[in-house]
Amino acid sequence: MTAARIASVHYRVEAADLHAHLFRVTLQVAEPAAHQQVSLPVWIPGSYLVREFSKNLQRLSARQDGRNVPVQQLDKCTWQFDSVASSPLVVTYEVYAFDNSVRTAWLDSQRGFFNATSLCLRVHGLEHMVHSLDLAPVKGRPQWRAASGLAGYRINKRGFGVYLATDYDELADCPVEMGEFWDAEFKAGGVPHRFVIAGAPASFDGERLLRDAQKICETAIRFWHERKRPPFKYYLFMLNAVDDGYGGLEHRNSTALICSRRDLPRTGEPRQSDGYVTLLGLVSHEYFHTWNVKRLRPAEFAHYDYTRENYTQLLWFFEGFTSYYDDLLLRRSGVIDDATYVKVLNKTVNQVLQAPGREVQSVAQASFDAWVKYYRQDENTPNATISYYTKGALVALCFDLTLRAEGHATLDDAMRALWARCHAGPMAESDFAAVLKELGGRSFSKELAAWVHGTRELPLADLLRSQGVQVLEEPAQWQQRLGIRAQETGGSVVLKNVLRGGPAEQAGMAAGDEWLGIEAGGQGWRLAKVDDLPLYAGPQRKVAALVARDRRLLRLDLQLPAASTTWRLVLRDAARAQSWLAAND
Repeated sequence: MTAARIASVHYRVEAADLHAHLFRVTLQVAEPAAHQQVSLPVWIPGSYLVREFSKNLQRLSARQDGRNVPVQQLDKCTWQFDSVASSPLVVTYEVYAFDNSVRTAWLDSQRGFFNATSLCLRVHGLEHMVHSLDLAPVKGRPQWRAASGLAGYRINKRGFGVYLATDYDELADCPVEMGEFWDAEFKAGGVPHRFVIAGAPASFDGERLLRDAQKICETAIRFWHERKRPPFKYYLFMLNAVDDGYGGLEHRNSTALICSRRDLPRTGEPRQSDGYVTLLGLVSHEYFHTWNVKRLRPAEFAHYDYTRENYTQLLWFFEGFTSYYDDLLLRRSGVIDDATYVKVLNKTVNQVLQAPGREVQSVAQASFDAWVKYYRQDENTPNATISYYTKGALVALCFDLTLRAEGHATLDDAMRALWARCHAGPMAESDFAAVLKELGGRSFSKELAAWVHGTRELPLADLLRSQGVQVLEEPAQWQQRLGIRAQETGGSVVLKNVLRGGPAEQAGMAAGDEWLGIEAGGQGWRLAKVDDLPLYAGPQRKVAALVARDRRLLRLDLQLPAASTTWRLVLRDAARAQSWLAAND
């Protein structure tokens, strides 16, 4: 039996032109409606921005019963065919694919990748029917292979052929990788896991990455299920190694990742670089999402609306709590030690404390506004909002350490209780509140109001101290003291952000200014980097900052601040911290 007969909706995807970056898609609808409508999503779940994927679609046409079918575009992403309901409808079109990210589609002479949200038109009225995807072998590329989290129906040894999806949501949740990639497998929780990596250099130590990833996956499975199997039969990591890049997107049984080649582990180099730790944190983050957002998810995401923004106030939980556990599970899996974990946590703490926007928006508000603020960042973003990733992670830390200090439960217990309470499905904030009350023996409404819906400082120092971590204050770097974030390249200092209430803002500096130099003590000095400021200012507490803005030279009075401080976390009592840091050991 052919896939087109099994599936109500069948797609054939061909790499039509590698150099023009064009996929050709043939869509066959077995039993179309009269005046059948189709649309391409405007966003992809997990990435909260309207991306207008339809801008890349071209040459749309349709045939039925051997004749051309007229098509009318109804809006930016929706089309209607003058079809009848009696026989199959065949639609063809091309998609331009040249976004080398995890969110859309890419095709060139070296590699192909796509999410179905960028390539596969959604057939209205048939979204819940079985869909099939036929990946055509790429002409002139006999060594290319294909990989996807979709279930194979009739595929060859290189991965090309027909895959099946239970519905459009599953199709949209299973990206495809094509090319000459490195690949290997391991088992975690008794389930096969596969890594496919494009762009890895000859120095890449694949055995080390597999070994560390296996530890991470085993730890995550034990976290959620103890000795039971995870809720998937197969898991696929698709990693695109590039010269400069970072990011990931979660899916129900796979993840698409991108990293710098320099962050990959290297053969013969046992030292663990900061970049490799960051990559392992990304692997851990996206894998944890398999439970926390792909199954346990906001009630608003029970059914996706692919035509518009899908709002929720819960990204602080689904992204923030995942960000808390991604690094914590690295420690619990043994791939990093206590000192490295505390160092990573320290970075998160200072990122939040150095963002004035934490006093403007709560993490609940920031979650709702993700579509227009977090995913549309500009020079004012640090002043106007707060990351639900970083502050959400610290909110998770506060709940965890509070529960531990009171001796009734842990956040680990709460996560597993939520999984059971919500049947691994949609949840609301009230579910989290109910679980906290049940496990903690009291209401946590005040904490939810203050930490999630308020903008007051989190009680981090006291809670960390209860786990044997001391907070020390040390002098901050000059950019932080002045309230700026600057790019220093080739002897030039360009301001990217001017932070609210800082000396730079009070002096009249603005984002985009090139800071040329200063006048102090009767002398003028060219400034190549901000940390040279005390060298040239000496004992002067007031200097003239010389900046260029829109080709004009400005002389601004800048008051140099007294030394401000930043936090440094030190693990003073490792034994006390072990029930928290090594809970899964």
